[in-house]
Amino acid sequence: MAKVPDGFHQVRAHIRRNPKPRNAKRMSGWMIAGLLAGAWLWGQVFGFGTVAPAPADPNPAVSTPADR
Repeated sequence: MAKVPDGFHQVRAHIRRNPKPRNAKRMSGWMIAGLLAGAWLWGQVFGFGTVAPAPADPNPAVSTPADR
């Protein structure tokens, strides 16, 4: 059997790379997707502060002729 190089280990008939320690500061794609989904759900349930609709203009810029 061949010698396994440093940084690798043997699993059955395969040579695999040793796992590296994970950086705690790194955020996975699933974590980012979960945060975005949480923010979206928060907006659906509680809202992000509703804005009152603009009031209709009582004096329109263009008027129709009155002789109809």
